[in-house]
Amino acid sequence: MELRVLIDMLSARKWRTVVSFAGLDGFRKAQLKQPDLILLDVRMPGLDGFGTLRRLKADPRTQSIPVIFLTAADDKADRLLGLSLGAVDYIVKPFVSEEEVLARIGIHLELARRLGAAPSGAPNDAAGLTGLVAAATTLLLENIGHPPTLEVLARRLGTNEKRLTEAFQEAYQLTVFGWLREQRLKLARQLLAQTDTPIADIAAHCGYGSAANFATAFKDRFECAPRDFRRRSAAADPEDHPA
Repeated sequence: MELRVLIDMLSARKWRTVVSFAGLDGFRKAQLKQPDLILLDVRMPGLDGFGTLRRLKADPRTQSIPVIFLTAADDKADRLLGLSLGAVDYIVKPFVSEEEVLARIGIHLELARRLGAAPSGAPNDAAGLTGLVAAATTLLLENIGHPPTLEVLARRLGTNEKRLTEAFQEAYQLTVFGWLREQRLKLARQLLAQTDTPIADIAAHCGYGSAANFATAFKDRFECAPRDFRRRSAAADPEDHPA
């Protein structure tokens, strides 16, 4: 039932899907189809999700495709292993919020497009910078409400603050926390439009200390207060926002 719900969710956003029920078959389909993003379970017959991810990252044809684990395997060791192998996100089933799943998929699709279009920099350093940015964005999105400091983030990634800042400037023309601020506000906008979650809860989830600070930041970015934005979204698509 969850797979059908997921496919319906993706189809409603006009995202085309290809389904596989086994790791090796999924890997082969990824080689052929070259999808924009892969949703991967840990528990599959034959080759499990971790083995599948290792193959995806070892193959030049698939190594740059972002992979999100979407799985009932909620052990901390599983989550850490998935992220360490190169997954960009790890979402545990059953879904707490279908809308948040869609929002996180959308964020990583946008990140992948931006990284693909980003200036490559020096030939010998481009892959390293891209990997550094990908690893940093994974950690930041995983802790979007309570991110580490720049110093701690750089240390966890085995680099220094200057190089990390330069990598983000090259990829996004933003500082590390300028990029994070943009992602927070975009996630908040999606949650406002697609859910009935209280605004104060959205503010806290996105890392704002108060609803007032969130409202100010949101209005500065989108020229509209959060409450007004939700009202306009509901009026534009009343079926998605029942009274």
